[in-house]
Amino acid sequence: MWCCWPTGARRAAGCGRSPPRSPDRPAPPVRGCGMNEPNPFLDPARQSELYGHASRLAGRTTALMRAKTAGHPVPETIVSLVQTHHTRPDRLGVVLDIGCGRGTSSLVIAEQLRPRRVVGLDAAPSLLAQARERAKDLPDSTVEFVEGDFHDLPLPDGSSDVVVAAFCLYHSPRPQDVVGQIARVLAPGGLAVLVTKGLDSYQEMDQLVAATGLDPRAARHESLYTAAHSGNLADVAASSLDVIAVLDEEHVFTFDGHDHTAQYLATNPKYDLAPGLYGDPGALAATLHEFLPDQPLTTRSRITFVVAQPKEGGEPA
Repeated sequence: MWCCWPTGARRAAGCGRSPPRSPDRPAPPVRGCGMNEPNPFLDPARQSELYGHASRLAGRTTALMRAKTAGHPVPETIVSLVQTHHTRPDRLGVVLDIGCGRGTSSLVIAEQLRPRRVVGLDAAPSLLAQARERAKDLPDSTVEFVEGDFHDLPLPDGSSDVVVAAFCLYHSPRPQDVVGQIARVLAPGGLAVLVTKGLDSYQEMDQLVAATGLDPRAARHESLYTAAHSGNLADVAASSLDVIAVLDEEHVFTFDGHDHTAQYLATNPKYDLAPGLYGDPGALAATLHEFLPDQPLTTRSRITFVVAQPKEGGEPA
């Protein structure tokens, strides 16, 4: 799993917009960032900043899951899809979890599917270190975590019974190449489960950020998920695999107030926040309280699961 630009880096780049100010407080000059910045999920220069510290992703995930009010846990849905569509779900050999991050899905797969081996792969050493630490709690663990590039998977041809790629394909400017690699390592009769989000995910949060003046252009920034989203994931998969099922779910999140919302917003690289706000939930919450009455925020995300298998004849397109 490749997602933040630390405050110091943003300050050095001169990015950000300040919140709205009263008439007797002069507004700072607008600086040249925002709309012309590359998508942070597709910017190689930012990946170490986005995932260089596991605590950022842990805080982001905790805030989001605390807010969740509707939608099945994604790892459990992945397990259910494998059990439904794989011909031998009770006799799996290797399961590859691409973009494993802190190892949440890898551990659920190991516990519920009980394959012979689970390989979690990620490009971020800090996330892999935390995943390995979490795996120590599994008795007789068959889970291992390896560092690697999903454009060049470090596994032999035909070696994996199941390949999972959840919330990671949008970090590639060439997701079809990643799917080609998935097709290469899938064994005959194997199964791929790909997961992504809709382009308009969390748009209510965009509206909040724009309304408070934290980033007036928040609703006009490019989606973080442009490379592989709900609308194109099946086509991306079909470049090298046969798609056999598509499942869409709406996930709903209700943040209980500005303090809770700020815990998530402070880690979101999409917005062009003023220096001192990015990465600082306390400062961000204080700004929200200053410009908007405290209230819950409900936002939504469409989660799409694509299930696919090797093309007939065994040759990827």
